[in-house]
Amino acid sequence: MIEPLILGSLVHNEDYTRKVLPFLKEEYFDTFENKTIFSVIDDYIKTYNDIPTKDAMKISLDEKRNLNQDQFVKVTNIIDELSYDDKNTEEWLLDKTEKFCQDKALYNAIRTSILILDDKEKGLDKGSIPKVLQDALGVSFDNSIGHDFLENVDERYEFYHRKEDRVEFDIDLLNTITKGGLPRKSLNIILAGTGVGKSLAMCHFAATNLMHGKNVLYITMEMAEERIAERIDANLLDATIDDINLMPKDVYEKRIARVKGKTTGKLIIKEYPTASAGSAHFRHLLNELKMKKNFAPDIIYVDYLNICMSARLKGGQNINSYTYVKAIAEELRGLAVEFNVPLVSATQTTRSGFTNSDIGLEDTSESFGLPATADFMFALISTDDLEGLNQILVKQLKNRWGDPNTHKRFVIGIDRAKMRFYNVEGSAQSDLVDDTPIMNNTHFGERWDEEEKDATLPKKFNKKSVWNGFAA
Repeated sequence: MIEPLILGSLVHNEDYTRKVLPFLKEEYFDTFENKTIFSVIDDYIKTYNDIPTKDAMKISLDEKRNLNQDQFVKVTNIIDELSYDDKNTEEWLLDKTEKFCQDKALYNAIRTSILILDDKEKGLDKGSIPKVLQDALGVSFDNSIGHDFLENVDERYEFYHRKEDRVEFDIDLLNTITKGGLPRKSLNIILAGTGVGKSLAMCHFAATNLMHGKNVLYITMEMAEERIAERIDANLLDATIDDINLMPKDVYEKRIARVKGKTTGKLIIKEYPTASAGSAHFRHLLNELKMKKNFAPDIIYVDYLNICMSARLKGGQNINSYTYVKAIAEELRGLAVEFNVPLVSATQTTRSGFTNSDIGLEDTSESFGLPATADFMFALISTDDLEGLNQILVKQLKNRWGDPNTHKRFVIGIDRAKMRFYNVEGSAQSDLVDDTPIMNNTHFGERWDEEEKDATLPKKFNKKSVWNGFAA
């Protein structure tokens, strides 16, 4: 049998033990005696970081209070019989142990699923079954124990030059600053004031993803599903919302059919009441979509983060907004990692940030823990002048994939009636280049500017060289 072989190898082969112990579980063993022996070995190694001798195991057994005399005798006899055949190669042992863990994990998962169906498993419902089975099927030994900087040169070089799977934008400069789009397992945040265009941005990006053949999940807690769909309709059909409301049904159906013929992707929109859903609900939704519709998203939009609920913390129980919003951000990022997708959400600016024409991270409402957790964050800024030009300003705030000071600010076109962004000509960016030295914003710099304008004053220094000296 495989169980005595595994237990014997655990107490005689340290290399084998170090590799398999993180994956073995007490519940994988069939008999009470084998479970007890594994528990003793596991506890000893965790406490003393060494493999126990048989005598040490017997002493540990003597300290256990849940063993009667007959059980103690049986377990002691099994310990005496534990052996190790060094003719078995370690590779063979690892393969057999991995298969043992996989089979036991799947068996236990099926039993758990049956208990769930019979309402005998507390805290789990039917929507949890796919995740239970998925976790069991995902059991495998990971032989990697870290990246050896000097030895793993080839692997590292290959990683540097590997083209990462990203979800692209249709806005050139957004692709430039993200090096080709949003990578998977990332949390991406749009910061803007009320009415500036957070939902418009997410609807536009969702429409773009759909037309690029991606599967898109849009979770809304601010507007009804139909209102989100209406905005995406306006984007995809190149029509205003008023035009869509006046459009005859046959015309509308024909135009939707043309859109459908141009993409292989799907778009699912799911509404939750405000502040009543969080990562646990979204995980359940993703599992149900996979099970019932065979739908797995390539990207998820959550509209928007601050009105989600935390799965770990209960609001209103002496928890400050910093801690609560940071917890939500961490949970959503964990969801993105778990399902291997980029997740895009949004947050409001503070009251002072709403009137600020140059938003910064400090203008994030409720919690600075949100930008600390996000991988990529940018602000949308609108002014009367920009509105007159049908433009909106994008400002990088945080970027884990590039230098946020490269293309720190740029403008893109906006068509609010059709819920759409678009690229603008390069000349539109020229006025955003900020070559003014930072000290020009100080009283010293202002005074120097005035002196430069006054031709009667002697020029003791060359201003350009002085600024270069400060920059150095």
